[in-house]
Amino acid sequence: MELRKATAADAAGIWQLLQQAIEKRKQEGSAQWQDGYPNPEIVAKDIEKGYGYVCTDTAGAIVGYTALIFDGEPAYEALEGEWLTARPYGVIHRLATATGQNAIKGLGTRIMQAVERICRQQGIFSIKADTNFDNTGMLRVFEKLGYTYCGEVYFRGAARKAFEKRLDAA
Repeated sequence: MELRKATAADAAGIWQLLQQAIEKRKQEGSAQWQDGYPNPEIVAKDIEKGYGYVCTDTAGAIVGYTALIFDGEPAYEALEGEWLTARPYGVIHRLATATGQNAIKGLGTRIMQAVERICRQQGIFSIKADTNFDNTGMLRVFEKLGYTYCGEVYFRGAARKAFEKRLDAA
């Protein structure tokens, strides 16, 4: 497995992967990602701004995606709760992994661990993220990796659980 910066050539594969994740959330009965977000324009912006990262398997197929943002997240300024730290921090958005025959157990956790390494390399020792209240898979990843629940943030009118993890320098 390799986590690398996404390129414009990856856009179609990323969108295909996100469509799988959107459908999975729908099948699970969630409203998350059922409102036209994310979409191909978001993917293009992620790539253009250097936020997008793809996880590829040994054959080079895209099996995971996330956006890692170091520019802050405006919605996080209105947290109903309290963050562990102030800036600087990394933000994780749009984490998705392949489903069906390309699914790899534990891949979301492995991507998050790779993101932690990238943050440390950038001199960033805090990661903030959020997810829907019913996204049990992502909630498990946060718990497994030692993220702290900090409160609620709002995106497109809906409350989401917000988490933070302090990283050590090692």
